[in-house]
Amino acid sequence: MPTGGANIMQILFPYAIIFGIFYFLVFQPQKKKQNELKATIAAVKKNDQVVTNSGIHGTVVNVKETTIVMRIDDNARMEINKEAITTVQKS
Repeated sequence: MPTGGANIMQILFPYAIIFGIFYFLVFQPQKKKQNELKATIAAVKKNDQVVTNSGIHGTVVNVKETTIVMRIDDNARMEINKEAITTVQKS
């Protein structure tokens, strides 16, 4: 008389393989990219060119603890959260 344990393992094994492949192809690269962005944001300094997640381009004028002040035009400045930065181009 066969036990039910062997059947459950045969059913769950392909799902575990699929989850493992999905983890290494999707989650791992996303996590690496997110950590690289955090490091880039932490290293932002004056005169760096930045782009926000809303598409605003500007030059960093002042760096504070959680925000930056960026110049978007000759006489226009804007203070934004550091988390809103998506791209940094070093000066």
